Amino acid sequence: MTLAYWIVAGLLALFSLYSGVIKVVRDPDLLRPMMAWVDRIPLPAVRALGTIEVLGAVGLLLPPATGIAPWTALAAALGLVLLQIGAIAVHLTGADRRITLNLGLLATAAVTTWLATGLL
Repeated sequence: MTLAYWIVAGLLALFSLYSGVIKVVRDPDLLRPMMAWVDRIPLPAVRALGTIEVLGAVGLLLPPATGIAPWTALAAALGLVLLQIGAIAVHLTGADRRITLNLGLLATAAVTTWLATGLL
């Protein structure tokens, strides 16, 4: 179960880190082609979402790797589940209704949450 956690959490963390860093550092004009919803959300909120994704990625990997407060990996996984639920809601309320990636990330975060319970 530990190996499964590292594989699934590692993939989720890699995607969340990439997505989060892009939201934090890129100009809105460069985000727009990839994320149609950035025009409907204030830029500070987009930056905050990116920061949450980066922290979630770190929270999935660092605590179990160091053995310090491994329960925070479960909290990070649950946070990413909630983030994807919110992302699906944002996509469905706008003109952009592409939620396939978000559903995949939601499933991955849910599996990571389940696997993280085995780390406790």
